[in-house]
Amino acid sequence: MSDQPVYVAAIDQGTTSTRCILFDRSGLPIASSQREHRQIFPRAGWVEHDPLEIWRNTEAVIAEALAAAGVGAGGLAAVGITNQRETTVVWNRRTGEPVTPAIVWQDTRTDAVCERLGALGGGAARYRDRVGLPLATYFAGPKAAWVLTEVAGARRAAESGDLVFGTVDSWLIWHLTGGADGGAHLTDVTNASRTMLMDLDSLAWDPEIAAEMGIPVSMLPEIRSSSGDFGACRGAVGGALDGVPITGVLGDQQAATFGQACYLPGEGKNTYGTGNFFLLNTGTSKVASHNGLLTTVCYRIGDQPAVYALEGSIAVTGSLVQWLRDNLGLISTAAEVETLAATVPDNGGAYLVPAFSGLFAPYWRSDARGAIVGLTRYVTRGHLARAALEAVAYQTREVVEAMVADAHAAGAPMELSELKVDGGMVVNDLLMQFQADILDVPVVRPRVAETTALGAAYAAGLAVGYWSGLDELRANWVEGARWTPSMDADRREGLYRGWKRAVTRTFDWA
Repeated sequence: MSDQPVYVAAIDQGTTSTRCILFDRSGLPIASSQREHRQIFPRAGWVEHDPLEIWRNTEAVIAEALAAAGVGAGGLAAVGITNQRETTVVWNRRTGEPVTPAIVWQDTRTDAVCERLGALGGGAARYRDRVGLPLATYFAGPKAAWVLTEVAGARRAAESGDLVFGTVDSWLIWHLTGGADGGAHLTDVTNASRTMLMDLDSLAWDPEIAAEMGIPVSMLPEIRSSSGDFGACRGAVGGALDGVPITGVLGDQQAATFGQACYLPGEGKNTYGTGNFFLLNTGTSKVASHNGLLTTVCYRIGDQPAVYALEGSIAVTGSLVQWLRDNLGLISTAAEVETLAATVPDNGGAYLVPAFSGLFAPYWRSDARGAIVGLTRYVTRGHLARAALEAVAYQTREVVEAMVADAHAAGAPMELSELKVDGGMVVNDLLMQFQADILDVPVVRPRVAETTALGAAYAAGLAVGYWSGLDELRANWVEGARWTPSMDADRREGLYRGWKRAVTRTFDWA
């Protein structure tokens, strides 16, 4: 095995699986391993993961990726971590045992918590000026508040200092740096900005909000820059990573933005994963949204000022394909959805609005529920498959329109000239072509589609000098594929009007 520090390792802990990818200086993946974890649905609206299963899978994929590349710890310059962001873990710092399964970002059990907080004044906008987020079940703070209220003994244990809270990055950092034997309790600014507990200006926890949620500040991890020191690995993976520094941490969508080299204001990307997430770099100025978007931290490098972003979050896109497969049995594998959709020339008049967990941007309607409308005897399995793919593109257009409106309102007019894309669904040519058609702009996929893991690697490598700076990272970006619009304008607008009508049918169900 080589012991020269020739690669940077990225741990990509996502909603459905955990991966470890090793990247070289050109930003190319050299070796990887991936393992899925269970999706647990104990009751309607609840979505859970097993944090211990996630940690076991993390250790396994690290070991497998190192073996595939033929390197030991000495062959790694650094480790970066990227993660599903709002998913919440509360665990005992002395035993390492979670007090409840991880509450996933899609989970809606905290609706009553959010309503209670909103009733204190300001409704859904109560904390928006400070944290950039509406009161919604999506975010991590209300999830932690629910645990402390609903799990027997949790509040007492938290107040005594035994329990700690974190998003999944904190859970992994703690284990990688020693776990119950002195593991570091840390997070980065991007993940902290998804809790509804961090002030966007000070980049520090807001004690007033924490108190209103009933969360002791002592439970919260220390906030650090996205590219910087998070400690050295110790004891994990049977010691295979001992001494390797963890120097990059970013929430998954910010990591994808970083991996797509969106380093200038006005640059952005759209990730097609379990959900869809469009982030637009707004520079060192945080831009308030008036059109249903989120203001969030994009990244922070060392002691440099934080860079902010506007984000449009869509809850259900790739998971809609999983629903067709697992719940309806229309397809056997996710890849089959494109083949099935291609058996018909259009959606046959059917629209599928996947408001399974309510609607995120730009509506923020927790009362919405999924609907299929426009059904006739003519509609087939193929039409439903096509409607599912089209739903992804329609939702993306809604977010793009909100993004353009917010940019204009902030005095920074923006017209989308092309859409950078990444994520698992971008291998679907039918979807990408329809996305270009419904937006009427080219859609561009990079040569390296694993931009989420790449962004975490970039942040880690920058901190240790593996890469010299953002210019070198930008030079690594290479176009891999392009789809150009070809749909008639009247047809495009007619389809979109049908979608907007369908969305209204989902309101006021819950």
